[in-house]
Amino acid sequence: MAKRTILLLEDASVYEGYSFGADITTYGEVVFDTSMTGYQEMLTDPSFAGQILVPTYPLVGNYGICEADFESRQIQARGLAVREYCSQPSHWQSSSTLHEFLVSSGIPGISGIDTRALTRHLRSIGVMKGIITSEMTAAEALQELRGVPEYDSVDFVHQVTTDKPYEWQSSRSDAQPLPLRAEALTFNPTPPAILRERSGRKILHGADSTEEKRGNYHIVVIDLGLKYNTLRILRHLGCRLTVIPCSTSAQHISALKPDGIALSPGPGDPSLLDAITDTVRKLVGKKPMMGICLGHQLIGRALGAKTFKLKFGHRGGNHPVRDLATGEVYITAQNHGYAIDPDTLPGGLEVSHINLNDGTVEGLRHRDLPILSIQYHPEASPGPQDNVYLFERFLDMVQG
Repeated sequence: MAKRTILLLEDASVYEGYSFGADITTYGEVVFDTSMTGYQEMLTDPSFAGQILVPTYPLVGNYGICEADFESRQIQARGLAVREYCSQPSHWQSSSTLHEFLVSSGIPGISGIDTRALTRHLRSIGVMKGIITSEMTAAEALQELRGVPEYDSVDFVHQVTTDKPYEWQSSRSDAQPLPLRAEALTFNPTPPAILRERSGRKILHGADSTEEKRGNYHIVVIDLGLKYNTLRILRHLGCRLTVIPCSTSAQHISALKPDGIALSPGPGDPSLLDAITDTVRKLVGKKPMMGICLGHQLIGRALGAKTFKLKFGHRGGNHPVRDLATGEVYITAQNHGYAIDPDTLPGGLEVSHINLNDGTVEGLRHRDLPILSIQYHPEASPGPQDNVYLFERFLDMVQG
């Protein structure tokens, strides 16, 4: 019999369920994600650091855990709350159950709760702290929760960034980072190219293609909490990749002689990252730059814009975004709780994309500087791959 456990929110709301995964107490900001699949990618996405993840899709765990679907080296979320947990997955690539995966990482889960009611509550009240426990009463858990740090007060980026620089040399889906070294390493992938047409251009999706390569551009990726699929896609497009810690100085980055600089997604409040923002400010205009999610927010702040916290954030694979230059609408993958305030944009910087659900800023462009800045996740994982073309646009900017 599964042990009874509770998820308690800081407003004293209680959701009773059953324990799976590690049998420990955890706390974090409780957030929901509307993707129908991709629980492994979500759990290993560093942008979920410090948070308890609530998938809105009712059945979780039914295809197990696959070695190729990691987006970082470990689970990054602090807990998982689901409607129904599947203990007997069925998938030819599955190497373990979700329960075993959580246990091995020391992450607790709770199943059997009404995630639809929980999601409606978070949409109405806003995201808030929560605690999963089978060891305390509701009153004890509430007292414990009142003493834990606010999510907005913690710098999670320095917790999830890489400890040291490394080169990413493989375009395989299961690739792992390699130590940084001076000589070039080679890998000749053989999987078939999977190409699709969009607006008359070939777009690369998850495979290597000589025809699609822009050249062996050296892209330095500042790791704010990056997902592996960003590296896979850039490697597929022929780039040489150096991933560096978020604390790397602008002088050191320039010494690496990049052809372009990419700022990854990541967790937490961008207003806590003034040192990194200052580094970005020193690099703006020196090389073509691409910012994704948190990277996009830091570019905006580096140029003088401000950010604010959304009521319940954008997390999922079905968010409609309009490109203001073309009028075209894209379905996007998103995972963020903060956004750029459009009323604070400095001269030269303007909104390029907007969210059609709430009108928030989804992209920025600069009239004079080589900057591509996107709030959503073109690398998907999980989510639609409609926006992989943005990496090609960045490399076109590097080439130009």
